[in-house]
Amino acid sequence: MRDAHLQLDYQIQRWIFNQGWNGLREVQAKAIAPILSGKTDVLISAATAAGKTEAFFLPACSALVKSDNGQNIGLYEKEGQGNGVGILYISPLKALINDQYRRLESLAELLDMQVTPWHGDSPRSKKNKQKKSPSGIILITPESLESLLIRDSGWVKQAFSSLKYIVIDEFHAFLGSERGQHLLSLLTRLEHVTERLNSPIPRVALSATLGDLKSVPQSLRPNQSLPCVIIEDDEAKASIKVQVKGYIEPSQLALESDSKKNNFESSDSQYIGIQHPYTAEAQVCSDLYRLCRGGSHLIFANSRKRTEMIATELSDLCEHNIVPNEFFPHHGSLSKELRESLETRLQKEALPTTAVCTMTLELGIDIGKVDTVVQVTAPHSVASLRQRLGRSGRRGGSAVLRMLIIEKEIDKDTSLTDKLRLELIQSFAMIRLLIIDKWFEPADTELYHFSTLLHQVLATIGQWGGIRADQLYILLCKQGPFQQIQPAHFKSLLSQMGELQLLTQLGNNQLVLGIVGERIVGHYTFYAVFKTPEEYRIVTGNRTLGTLPIETMLLPEQYIIFGGKRWQVKNIDMDKKVVDVISVKGGGKPPTFGGGSMSIHDRVRQEMYEILNNGDYRIRVGEQHLDFADKTARQLFSESIDTFNRYDLSNQPVVDKDGNSYIFMWRGDKIVNTLTALLIRDDFTVEAYAGVICISKIDSFQVCQFLQKLASQILPTATELAETVPFKMTEKFDEYLPDDLLNIGYGAQAFDIIGLKKWLEDFKKTDLGL
Repeated sequence: MRDAHLQLDYQIQRWIFNQGWNGLREVQAKAIAPILSGKTDVLISAATAAGKTEAFFLPACSALVKSDNGQNIGLYEKEGQGNGVGILYISPLKALINDQYRRLESLAELLDMQVTPWHGDSPRSKKNKQKKSPSGIILITPESLESLLIRDSGWVKQAFSSLKYIVIDEFHAFLGSERGQHLLSLLTRLEHVTERLNSPIPRVALSATLGDLKSVPQSLRPNQSLPCVIIEDDEAKASIKVQVKGYIEPSQLALESDSKKNNFESSDSQYIGIQHPYTAEAQVCSDLYRLCRGGSHLIFANSRKRTEMIATELSDLCEHNIVPNEFFPHHGSLSKELRESLETRLQKEALPTTAVCTMTLELGIDIGKVDTVVQVTAPHSVASLRQRLGRSGRRGGSAVLRMLIIEKEIDKDTSLTDKLRLELIQSFAMIRLLIIDKWFEPADTELYHFSTLLHQVLATIGQWGGIRADQLYILLCKQGPFQQIQPAHFKSLLSQMGELQLLTQLGNNQLVLGIVGERIVGHYTFYAVFKTPEEYRIVTGNRTLGTLPIETMLLPEQYIIFGGKRWQVKNIDMDKKVVDVISVKGGGKPPTFGGGSMSIHDRVRQEMYEILNNGDYRIRVGEQHLDFADKTARQLFSESIDTFNRYDLSNQPVVDKDGNSYIFMWRGDKIVNTLTALLIRDDFTVEAYAGVICISKIDSFQVCQFLQKLASQILPTATELAETVPFKMTEKFDEYLPDDLLNIGYGAQAFDIIGLKKWLEDFKKTDLGL
């Protein structure tokens, strides 16, 4: 491994020497031989800043500048005429493309190699130069590649016919999503148009966060026409420092009492925008100001609203204390100029800077040295937490993670779920899974992605002008990524598309775009397959309560929490995008933690149960048990354990409280969704938050009887259960799908019948005294 660099072109070796490196890292040395061979796909899994980008580009560029006999022939055959693009780099973010372009400049200059960033904001002059003389490296997003295939497939065929490598950065960001399915379909279509299906173009995937590595190659190339070499970074043993800080939100009565006792007025407070200095939010902002001022940090706040609130409070504190502002928001709604200005400030490391962000700085944009990562509220997933933690300690120091968790003060009306402190317990579980088990959520590869398939049918017809149905099925489903799609599914899809005038069939059996299809494909928004969740108005009577993005299962008669109050859904009007609700009396305070909009995995909830069952969240290292919680977090954990033991939740999955029954499944959201839908189907009044199902006005004996009966029945399929859900249009082109495919796709996405069956079997074995 020590001499692995000698396999590279001498100019590449010179570039390595010029960087002042002591040698190649392990992952870089391991990658040289398989990438130079050009006969295999390669998966490179290594921590953030472990050198994954160079692990690919050094051997790939070396292959580009060498001829068959090993002599350097340069990259251009004639002045103004390129010999074809050699490397296609695909990124999920335009900002990441710009970052990689900067990082490749010195290497490309040394090799006299053309590098072209290709996205909506790229200079047209660079694109025109590449169009005139295709060569070197193109850095592109999936959406821009789609645009090229549809609008200029002739140039694509010429420019990419001798393509040596396709590299996908941050591959985990694509896995299991409609955008990932779109990307894989694009790569199949690219091999098709360049006549490379029988001599596939090697694909290289880079990521710091991949769950089950052995399953990833099938996601990288579903038809398995090339083998895949997996390269892991065995030498990476970065130290991690973790702290969980707990905060208790005082009751309104306590806040009012404090105000009177201390004669508090908001205008006198140092907490400029917060109405009261004793709220948990005020305490969080005070700690963030104290901990982050003077350094470079990332604060992940999970939502845009919380991001703006925290950034504003911290900025106001700077102004109040007459010091320069160091705190700035970063999210997708901000202008490109504001985001890039903040990224540049972080990269320069000249001024102390803290970015308060959503998921926008989670991926691998080089933002220089970040002292700590702060997570406010529980993270969406273990994979997300791992990616965020990787942003800290990027220059050889320890990665530092602080997690700030707010829980409500307990009073006589506190809900059972809040007494369990489930947000804190979920945070503990994710930290343990990350550090002890090194586990991340694997991609859900069982999804159908009918919406994306419809998009690809339109795109492929738009690309070729016309194509037969059998050719489409072979290209997209047999050779492409839609391998779960059966001929009957495909026929149903094409029939519906014909009825809606998305396509039409000519006398020679060629499918061409219909009137509606031409309008859709011709619009600039067509190239992306993903969409922002649509906002639905929440209405009670004639009064609009606000808007809510519908990202999770929603059923009539289901209870929801909105604006801190409990409501029951009576009707969902998908055309008008309105949810009609009525206020629900009683039931105590609604729970504050719902687990977020993203689906929580089984493994996370089971780890939560293990923590509570064992009464210990600490991490064992040798004979030591390392405690990473502060005093308040430990107090909150003690309250959680007291509640868990008081209701005997280690033995009792169903308990009574306040006239309601609670089901504690300790399973992921797909299994919880499945039982919730079955309960509502049988006329139970149900709400589900953070994996806990609450059934109103019924005792546990009746609920247990129902569950025992359910365990002995033949359950409906996921597709049959999906028929009971009115809101199923979660992806961009779902509105054009026939009902049968919509139900099949939604059922696979939302429900887990097999998982529920297993839980019910375990439930039957529980001694409930029935």
